[in-house]
Amino acid sequence: MNRLSAIESFVKVAELKSFSAAAARLNTSKSVVSRNVSALEAQLGLRLFHRTTRALTLTEAGSGYLDRVSQILLDLQAADEAVSHLQVAPRGRLKISAPMSFGFLHLAPALADFLAQYHELEIDLAMSDRFVDLVEEGFDLAVRIGALSDSRLIAKRIAPIRKVICASPRYLETHGVPKTPQDLRNHQCLCNSTLPTGNEWRFIMADGKSVTVSVKGRVALNNGDALRVAALNDLGFIDMPTFIVGEDLRAGTLVSVLDDYAPQTLALHAVYSHARNLSPKVRAFIDFLSSRFGPHPYWDPVE
Repeated sequence: MNRLSAIESFVKVAELKSFSAAAARLNTSKSVVSRNVSALEAQLGLRLFHRTTRALTLTEAGSGYLDRVSQILLDLQAADEAVSHLQVAPRGRLKISAPMSFGFLHLAPALADFLAQYHELEIDLAMSDRFVDLVEEGFDLAVRIGALSDSRLIAKRIAPIRKVICASPRYLETHGVPKTPQDLRNHQCLCNSTLPTGNEWRFIMADGKSVTVSVKGRVALNNGDALRVAALNDLGFIDMPTFIVGEDLRAGTLVSVLDDYAPQTLALHAVYSHARNLSPKVRAFIDFLSSRFGPHPYWDPVE
């Protein structure tokens, strides 16, 4: 038994929860992966997986073993990269996931500058508001906004994401300016229908407490850019990140309100898997994101 190959097979099966998927990722056959895992179990004298016709899960021993050998593989990968020319010359294909609006408005336009620095890199950028599984779908990293909860992932904070409540000057002239968050209940509010809490807008009160206001309106849309257009056409208020409406705020075509009740601040993160380590191409892209977008994003209006 090749101990390292057996461990690599075990880790990949544990990540993907499938012998077939692990074999495909390792560019080998399912039978080879199965033999490697069986040989490893025989060597250790214990079962690493519970196998049923419907599911493949780690045993308690398998879970503990995975934590230890995953770090060993990461250390080996780091050692290889430390003596490799790849450490200073990122190359290959970089597969990135990004949310639709941010990807279209800011990330896609930045790619030319990034590729100009690294001539041996290729970019595969998938823009979608769908929450992708980096490990199972083979992404090198994702650009994400908001809370992060997947323990398999490492997140690097890139920039703050500030949200504002805003509407067109004509809407404000016709319907008035809300003085408190609760006043929004008497206004047309344009909600994001893709979010389970799209009609629940959060604010920070003077005492520091978080307050949620339930809002409603005649129009709901499933895209931030479409909501922006609706607000520009005088249909009501939007709760929107400044990376979408920053130019409108500077131009005065949208006006922010309730700034003293600052909605909760989010953040832009670059996210990658523990299992992939911080490869040279991923490291290069994260550094580029940090220099391009952080720590003070260019889309935020100057106070």
